[in-house]
Amino acid sequence: MNITQTDKDGVIQLSISGRLDAVSAVEADNNFSTILDTGNKNLLFNLTALNYISSAGLRVLLVVAKRIQQDGGKVVLCSLSDNVKEVFEISGFSSIFSIFESRDEALKSLKN
Repeated sequence: MNITQTDKDGVIQLSISGRLDAVSAVEADNNFSTILDTGNKNLLFNLTALNYISSAGLRVLLVVAKRIQQDGGKVVLCSLSDNVKEVFEISGFSSIFSIFESRDEALKSLKN
């Protein structure tokens, strides 16, 4: 798993590539906690290059979303691959997260 961070216009954009599973979930959780400690309230996960997510990975994203929402912020996801999108749909997480086809659509939703 690799996480790339970009800060632009008050939005932290995180691109995750590889696998977000039980092995990488601890590293991801630590990484996201550090980012959230900066106080930014808008977070965009670009999952174009994420080719696998497990229940441990879903839990990490859920914890991030709950923490951001408690602080009055928003979390959006974009560009899910077909297999990752299927995991979100089967698990019911597609009803928990705002998911967009493109990064531009996701960014636009954060500005509203």
